[in-house]
Amino acid sequence: MRLVVGVDAGGTASRAVVATLAGEVVGRGSAGPGNPCASGRAAITAVVAAAREALSGLDPAAVVAGVLGLAGASAFDDPAYREAFGQAWAEAGLSCPYTVVGDAVTAFAAGTRAPSGAVLIAGTGAVAASIHNHHPVRVSDGLGWLLGDDGSGHWLGLRALRAAVRSWPSPFATAVAGAVGVPGRDEMIRWAQELPHARIAGLAPLVCAQARAGDPHAAAIVAEAVRLLTATVDDLGPPQGPVVLAGSLLTHDTPVRDGLSAVLAGRGVSALTSGDPAAAAAWLAARPVLGVDAAAAHAALALQHHH
Repeated sequence: MRLVVGVDAGGTASRAVVATLAGEVVGRGSAGPGNPCASGRAAITAVVAAAREALSGLDPAAVVAGVLGLAGASAFDDPAYREAFGQAWAEAGLSCPYTVVGDAVTAFAAGTRAPSGAVLIAGTGAVAASIHNHHPVRVSDGLGWLLGDDGSGHWLGLRALRAAVRSWPSPFATAVAGAVGVPGRDEMIRWAQELPHARIAGLAPLVCAQARAGDPHAAAIVAEAVRLLTATVDDLGPPQGPVVLAGSLLTHDTPVRDGLSAVLAGRGVSALTSGDPAAAAAWLAARPVLGVDAAAAHAALALQHHH
């Protein structure tokens, strides 16, 4: 039995899928954050740990190819990093070649088997990319929380904190304070100075829920996020194929997704929803081996929604 491994690694977690060439998932694994730009060498450990777990009870020698879809894939431009990863990959018993692609490529492939189009990811961060033959040819945003990631989960969290300290003691401010576990405005300011990034991004669901409930502060933040994400997509130019929405803010039922879908629908663009990017990575690994049979494997694999 010939197998392929696909990995989806981002700022929050690393997920791996092992599949047969027919598109049957035979193993899954997960580990910690796998974005090398944020986690450094620890990302190598996480990515390989996820692959090891997915291979549990399977023969690593049966794996014929791997694709790693990474946020921060540029880390592999550094020969020392590449060598360290190769060593960890081999220590996991994997002797097959692997290809590193940006997370935009796997997110796009998780929504369509078309080779070209556009993808917008809004999760912890935010980035859009034009994809041509499964390669990103133009990228917009993805600049990290300090310089960009406009409309992302982290952006929503920062905006929530800003609105809370400015509108204290509004009902919205009280809700944000409760979510971060502080009693007052000054404590919230101190809490934010520590830059607990995961917890800041973790405020996004609260903003979405408050916006759904009609809170004016939250509604304004969501409307601005939609405007910024639309601008990020528009920066790519007209899409040359399907548009895929990816990342937790755009694949789950959120007011951000609703707003963006409405904007796109108004332009006659019906956006596709990204499925499981780790399974899509496995499909990308299988594609060169499968040739014409790749379409059937995509139907089996990439469109699985695995949360």
